Amino acid sequence: MGYDELRAGHDWEVPERYNMAADVADRHDRAATALIFEDHLGTHREIAWGEVQDRSRQVAAHLRDLGVRPGDRVAVLLPQRPDTPAAYLGVLRTGAILVTMSLLWADEPIRYRLADSGATVLVTESEARGRVSGFAGHLVDVDDPAIAERPPRFETVDTAADDPALIFYTSGTTGKAKGIVHAHRTLLGHNEFRYCHDLRPGDVFYGAGDWAWSMAKLMGPLRAGATQLVYRPAGGFDPEGLLDSLSRNGVTTALVNPTFLRKLAADVPDAGLRFPHKLRVVCSSNEPLSADLIDWFAEQFGVPLLDYYGSTESYPLVGNFPGVPVKPGSMGRPLPGWDVALLDAHEQPVPQGEPGEICLRARSNPQYPLGYWNRPEDSAAVFGGGWYHTSDQAFADEDGYFWFLGRTDDVIKTSGYRVSPFEVEHALRAHPAVADAGVVGVPDPVRGQAVKAWVQPAPGYDGGDALAEELRTFAKETYSRFAYPRHIEFVNVLPRSATGKIRRADLRDRDRAPGSR
Repeated sequence: MGYDELRAGHDWEVPERYNMAADVADRHDRAATALIFEDHLGTHREIAWGEVQDRSRQVAAHLRDLGVRPGDRVAVLLPQRPDTPAAYLGVLRTGAILVTMSLLWADEPIRYRLADSGATVLVTESEARGRVSGFAGHLVDVDDPAIAERPPRFETVDTAADDPALIFYTSGTTGKAKGIVHAHRTLLGHNEFRYCHDLRPGDVFYGAGDWAWSMAKLMGPLRAGATQLVYRPAGGFDPEGLLDSLSRNGVTTALVNPTFLRKLAADVPDAGLRFPHKLRVVCSSNEPLSADLIDWFAEQFGVPLLDYYGSTESYPLVGNFPGVPVKPGSMGRPLPGWDVALLDAHEQPVPQGEPGEICLRARSNPQYPLGYWNRPEDSAAVFGGGWYHTSDQAFADEDGYFWFLGRTDDVIKTSGYRVSPFEVEHALRAHPAVADAGVVGVPDPVRGQAVKAWVQPAPGYDGGDALAEELRTFAKETYSRFAYPRHIEFVNVLPRSATGKIRRADLRDRDRAPGSR
């Protein structure tokens, strides 16, 4: 089927009453396999839908007895465990708003998100309890026998499709991270699993990255009847262990990102030849794909990489589709049902071939967010107009294919994650040797971008290799293990605007000068 036929045949179907958890979990036969869990120690577990359904109801009943009611915020801070999906679904069954937390964050950002969301309950595991000291709400250990001993009975709360269901925290260029509120209907808008992945019952799906950053790559395939493969390495990146798991378990479709692929190509250049596979469709997102990655993947695995694009606020927007011609390097064309345009500063369409901002017509699909949590002015400014502005630039060719050019703001995309320069600067300023800091993204052959900090030392401190390494370690421990500044340069003064703001554009210009790193 051609692209025009895909768009013409699409229609959004959103019922008035809809609960994401009930839709995802309760449609499946109890004996069908929902997840396959493996780790580096040789563990292999197949989790049936009946176990997920029962466990999610036990979690929901436990939360209800703690006083959780519709609209309350319940945070979940868990790794990719066999029962993590059931914990997410259990929260959603209660009508509470699920706040997803990533263990990749340091303690302070986790505490900030708990406080900002007003979470009254945190579901976590014993190993992570020490990271949330001072949390005033109920702390639920997911391994508490009291949960497993409950009868698996809970009547899922009758929610409207427009009721809030999820809060994801995203990074901006100024201010603290903001919580994006999505309704239960948001999952119905994630039609990339239909059009880009072509998911079918019986498929085995693997998605690279933390579920806390993108619930859709967990819930979308599960709703479609695919089996989710989870592989947990000992730590870091274990490409051979992962490839072996994908091969043995017959993974048919996957979602990866360019950073993942660059690491894979570097560590296992003959990956496709060494590990037999059943891959039918593989998609990539989060960063633009380079020609060398596209060529390497096609040579090794014999299937094309289908790039698609979106943002934390609204995802997906543009993509490529099986059976539809792909132009290597292009992010594709707008997904069926998504009214996407390239606009100028006056919200007017730009001519073909001219750069414009990627924009989505507001409220034109079920995925459109409800707004930012407790930020009515920001919500009105970003989501309340006629268009949602992504701050990304692209141009369209004569066939309507979009070609990514870059960001119009300062958010850094490293290893597929959005990183706020403000938050990294804030973390660095907490060190006594730092008077001030400015942070930008710089090109990186593996990560797409790396975080670079320009640091103004405090009086009495001299910049040098030893202090740079100390600051890197400090940022890892107090902010994030993946978003710390890999490059640090010391300066006497930072460029500022008339209002005192650091001019990050000037720092990027400096970085382009020879010898700046």
